Amino acid sequence: MNTAPTGAPRGLLGALPALWSRLFQRSPAAAPRALAEAQPSKPMGEAFADFNPGASRPPNEVGARVPSDLAMERLYRTMWIDTERRALIRSIREMDVLDGRVKRIHGRVARDCIRGGLVFQAAERSSSQTLKREWEAFRGRLQLDVGEKLKSDARGFVMEGNLPLQLVLDDASPRRVVSAIRMPSDTIQPITDMNGRFSDPARAYEQRDVMTGEVLARFAAWQLMMARLDPDNYDDQGSLGRPFLDACATTWRKLVMTEEDLVIRRRVRAPLRLAHVLEGADDAVIAKYRQDVEGEQGQITTDFYLNRKGSVTAIQGDAKLNEIEDVVHLLDTFFAGSPAPKALFGYTNGLSRDILEDLKRDYYDEVDGVQDSLAQAYNLAFRIHLLFRGMDPGADEFTIRFAERRTETPNQVADLALKWLALGLPRDLIYADMGLDPAFVRSKAEEEAQRTDPYPVPPGGTGAPPTPSRVSITPGNARKGESGTAVSQPGSNGGAGRA
Repeated sequence: MNTAPTGAPRGLLGALPALWSRLFQRSPAAAPRALAEAQPSKPMGEAFADFNPGASRPPNEVGARVPSDLAMERLYRTMWIDTERRALIRSIREMDVLDGRVKRIHGRVARDCIRGGLVFQAAERSSSQTLKREWEAFRGRLQLDVGEKLKSDARGFVMEGNLPLQLVLDDASPRRVVSAIRMPSDTIQPITDMNGRFSDPARAYEQRDVMTGEVLARFAAWQLMMARLDPDNYDDQGSLGRPFLDACATTWRKLVMTEEDLVIRRRVRAPLRLAHVLEGADDAVIAKYRQDVEGEQGQITTDFYLNRKGSVTAIQGDAKLNEIEDVVHLLDTFFAGSPAPKALFGYTNGLSRDILEDLKRDYYDEVDGVQDSLAQAYNLAFRIHLLFRGMDPGADEFTIRFAERRTETPNQVADLALKWLALGLPRDLIYADMGLDPAFVRSKAEEEAQRTDPYPVPPGGTGAPPTPSRVSITPGNARKGESGTAVSQPGSNGGAGRA
């Protein structure tokens, strides 16, 4: 039976699956399959070891990498899922769900890390165009140009301390990486020996079932890009990263408990109470009096009339409810262990602007470190893709980084670039330091020159070199004693002035 709506074009309905794949999955027509299903070739393993030498033991290395107190734990973890790390990640996720402060810390760090997106910078002009085309296609397939994808990776990296990216291949020839799927790090277990090296690089990681411990999938060292945040030992492949707020979990529980106690104390001890004294009254009289008084509490009348000796005394509420130094102490302790100062999240009481600037600079240093770790994972994934495409560029031929370094404001970046220009540094080096792609900037400058020049240079010709701008630096003329920078643009006569 035909379920197509009346009047719907048959060709459009048949093309919907392909359109959906192109719009949301960005995968080619060939069915992709995980790298775990394919056996790595020997050249691939050797090539991966060239730019990841820590995964194997060098010939002349002696001694053990694993500390003595962790050696036995490492042996047990190769047999079953790491329950301690799973419990820690679960507690961090619970903190993120229950507390808006924790959620905002994770969200802000992730947002500050990915601001500006990823930038590809090539050093060699001869191979830059080929690498650039491969990078643009690679970034589009892996959705690395989508802010939500980068934020999801960064947020998971900050919350869990690790970012395992599973590379997925298609069946084309030559093969290519079509997806980088973020796996849950609490179920991923590195299989290492007692010396912190992969026992078998072809089976470096395993994903295990939480309930049964059954191995769900195995990954080679080059099939799973594992970014680690602050591992205890980077050279130890079994030493995974730590969540950003793992050391603050105990303080967070104390803070939440104290805040709940504070609310209970306010509800119990804050209301005004009255003490009624009736001398010589028996139980029946007191019961009748209480019934009459409590029955009139909802009325406006607040006077009490007694026919015997007695009194009504007001008992004030707790007058010390504003003494919350214990809550303030726990709050300061919690944010002292977090990467961001508490003033960035609304707690600005008693904090001067100069101190806040110093704390923000320290926070942006942390963000830059997270950016480097994330960019390194994407860099390795792109190199794996190039190896499948038959290219093996050198380590210095290209760089993948995030566009904006958070330690500097846009004005500081522009001011520093102008100072580098005044010192005579190459423009490509200045563009790279600013987070721009030098090849892209050159191409756009050439397009603009051809578009605005009334006498454009023909293809293959050479034009007159542009007149450089004059940059002057005045020491101590800017804010906080920094150098002031002035730029003067030459006119149509090359800056010679009036005739």
